[in-house]
Amino acid sequence: MSTVTIDHISKSFGESLVLKEINETFQDGEFVTLLGPSGCGKSTILRIIAGFEKPTSGNLYIDDQLVTGGKTFVPPEKRGIGMVFQSYAVWPHMNVFDNVAYPLTIKKVSKSEIKKSVEQVLEITHLTQYADRFPSQLSGGQQQRIALARAMVAAPKLLLLDEPLSNLDAKLRESMRFEIKEIQKKTGISVVYVTHDQSEAMTMSDRIFLIHRGVVQQSGTPVEIYDTPKNQFVADFLGKVDFFKGEAGNGRIVFPAMDGQSVAYDGPLTGKVDVGIRPENICFSPDGELQGVLETQYYLGDVDDCRVRAGDTLIRVIANGYEYHSLKEGQQIRMAVRSFMVFEDDGSLDQMLKIRT
Repeated sequence: MSTVTIDHISKSFGESLVLKEINETFQDGEFVTLLGPSGCGKSTILRIIAGFEKPTSGNLYIDDQLVTGGKTFVPPEKRGIGMVFQSYAVWPHMNVFDNVAYPLTIKKVSKSEIKKSVEQVLEITHLTQYADRFPSQLSGGQQQRIALARAMVAAPKLLLLDEPLSNLDAKLRESMRFEIKEIQKKTGISVVYVTHDQSEAMTMSDRIFLIHRGVVQQSGTPVEIYDTPKNQFVADFLGKVDFFKGEAGNGRIVFPAMDGQSVAYDGPLTGKVDVGIRPENICFSPDGELQGVLETQYYLGDVDDCRVRAGDTLIRVIANGYEYHSLKEGQQIRMAVRSFMVFEDDGSLDQMLKIRT
């Protein structure tokens, strides 16, 4: 398996700077996800690792080998990688076995070795019983597994996945997340996965690298990034959050737009702040510090997605589904805040997290 070292890599297309001084290391056997909105640079990083793009500056190492940098450039086919794209790109005139065997066939590997390798990877990807079928006879998820098996059959040291689930329907996408993660666990292969879907990143990753405007805003485990975001962009992109303007001082944060209601706060900031509250971290409670009028509620079965008006502010509360039947729109209600995040009020995307209670 492989370690990937990205050493101060930048990339420009003409005058447009796409990546700015990326300096990260992906560890051997790690499932790394590059997460971010469209156009943030995550696919460009993947293409540089694959050898489909050259950086404007910086070096790239796979293990201890320099593969891109200065006058050195190792072509994609010699980097020991497998890659799966958004489209399945399976050969419609070949059955599953031949599709998966194709990379070994063009390398003129012996038939006995091809048979052994293909059967092994078909078992890992749960495709053994479909070996003689053609792609048109299979579901989208099964075809995507063919693409995954084909990328793995030559035993690459590194597997690159570029939004491989984006063409699948929602339910199939969810099941494939777990399948890909299980395959990675079984094989121990190093994986770099690109997506804009936060659920995929949270479900599958050992570490997430959240990218915005060509800069890694934060890296860490899903729990670290979700619970302790470094700035408002990270907090807003990963999960649900509402931001409220407040005034911190004297052990409390006062919300002027909520008719002066407040919550306890013993942090270091004073003056104007932005408070981030995730809707699952507010609950209805008769002893809650905040109060308002239940304006709307949306029953989703497992949860009751509510909006409570406090002064000029709407507060989102995600309550348990069973609470839907005991609540009525228009009733006065109190809320307790379990936890919140406090950011400096400087108006920038990179506001730093100062405290979380």
